[in-house]
Amino acid sequence: MPPDTVTPPQQDDPEGWATIRRFLPYLWPKDNRSLRRRIVGAMIFVLLAKATTLALPFAYKGAVDAMTTPANEAAMAALAFVIAYAAGRLASVVFDNLRNIIFERVGQDATRQLAEDTFARLHQLSLRFHLSRRTGEVTKTIDRGTKSIDVMLYFLLFNIAPTAIELIAVGVIFYINFGWELVAATAVTVAAYITVTRKITEWRNELRRKMNELDGTALARSVDSLLNYETVKYFGAEGREHQRYAEATRSYAEAAVKSENSLGLLNIAQAVIMNLLMGGAMAFTVWQWSKGRLTTGDLVLVNTYLLQLFRPLDMLGFVYRTVRQGLIDMAEMFRLIDTAAEVKDTPGAPALVVRRPTVVFDKVRFGYETDREILHGLSFEVPAGNHVAIVGPSGAGKSTIGRLLFRFYDPWQGRILIDGQDIAEVTQSSLREKIGIVPQDSVLFNDTIGYNIAYGRDRANRDKVIEAARAAAILPFIERLPDGFDTEVGERGLKLSGGEKQRIAIARTLVKDPPVLLLDEATSALDSRTEQAILATLRRVSENRTTLAIAHRLSTIADADRILVLEQGRLAEAGTHGQLLQKRGLYAEMWARQQAESEG
Repeated sequence: MPPDTVTPPQQDDPEGWATIRRFLPYLWPKDNRSLRRRIVGAMIFVLLAKATTLALPFAYKGAVDAMTTPANEAAMAALAFVIAYAAGRLASVVFDNLRNIIFERVGQDATRQLAEDTFARLHQLSLRFHLSRRTGEVTKTIDRGTKSIDVMLYFLLFNIAPTAIELIAVGVIFYINFGWELVAATAVTVAAYITVTRKITEWRNELRRKMNELDGTALARSVDSLLNYETVKYFGAEGREHQRYAEATRSYAEAAVKSENSLGLLNIAQAVIMNLLMGGAMAFTVWQWSKGRLTTGDLVLVNTYLLQLFRPLDMLGFVYRTVRQGLIDMAEMFRLIDTAAEVKDTPGAPALVVRRPTVVFDKVRFGYETDREILHGLSFEVPAGNHVAIVGPSGAGKSTIGRLLFRFYDPWQGRILIDGQDIAEVTQSSLREKIGIVPQDSVLFNDTIGYNIAYGRDRANRDKVIEAARAAAILPFIERLPDGFDTEVGERGLKLSGGEKQRIAIARTLVKDPPVLLLDEATSALDSRTEQAILATLRRVSENRTTLAIAHRLSTIADADRILVLEQGRLAEAGTHGQLLQKRGLYAEMWARQQAESEG
């Protein structure tokens, strides 16, 4: 059985063309003509802005040449060129901003769509992934990856493509006006600039990867520590937690210093290359002017074109770094999306239809690791409407049964049937719709009581929520609260007691109204008085349902229709409470031990 874990980092270059191909559908969505029209419109404004920018130096040259000619007509010409120059600069700014206005929705929609796809994919992954992956690392990966796509779209369309157009146009203009020498010098300089930028940036990318890793480690440690705040306090481990977090942040700071220093080195190398071209080109123009081949305006023309060319070239270094870093972040997120789901619906799987909610485990073998088998050919049946309990020592495989029933994992061998239908051959959504659960630790969303109860069924109305709260014997408590159903429960429901959380979990399951109910040690974390009250509620809500109760304390399931005793993943005994006591086997031994502990 393949593990449901994150794909390890690849040894080749995952941030290259493969990643670009992955995000191109977000740039050019096939099912959205409106967004495609926006992209075309934005590119038209890009071309208009670039054409205007390329024409500006000629207006500047004309004004300077006119001013060097002593004539009244020349003054008017110079004025006209100056006005044209100013109008061109204004038009360029207008075109650029119109481009941004048109394209903004494209970038936001692409970011939104990618975030939604990633979020949906995470919920498709099975329990093994979420048990092995740190929440902080996952959220950081999604955050960096989704933010990268907007940056990638902007720079690829509005910086790299226009810069390429401008380089070609400037080369043509220089060749026509100044000959091949200046074109050759510009081409060599640009090639050197791109080569140096690429080499140093590749080196910096390794530092970036290290920074991402250390940043994720620091965040994961902080989230993990804060989620376990009470445990930290119980063991007086504030100093240890601070030390672990400080180690991660110090390592990140060291990597960040190296990264920033390498950026300074890159900027210096780029400045040397660009200013060598500027100095050489200006000297060449002055030399040609001294021979009468060029005018004063030509010096301005060359200077202006090089300044305009240096601006996107200077940005090209930043863009290259940003795009490469964005590709790293996006590649990591795409690896997250590409994580293989361990549990999948078979193609064309039908929905589970339950008329008689029987549950059957048929020779089920399963283990979380290939070298450690938990269930060894386990077989049992829960008849429709019966209350069957599963007990056994720790590690016997009780909780594993619940996870397999919900199909968080698939068994290695054997079948699990509900109403005669193999759950591996029906859709997971329909399966989980038919099963309700009251777990040992009822984790609630950091929202209101009403929201948590209504979570049992999509679009549950207020009357259904109130009815479920009443059936779970939690309504009187809610009505005493100042905010009633609008009371906030806090992170993981920590503002409520264990019994209150458990009753809300019961009410949530009642809203779902499933034919099959799983009680996974639903009272083991409660005190005796609260436990008895919750048990009475559970007995009431279990009526007319097929109930499978996983229990540690045998007194909570003594009235079950049938009790299954597991030992090391095998069915050791089965029968009613009285029958099992008469057998004087494992169940009787466990019962005697627990009775002695309670009396002691």
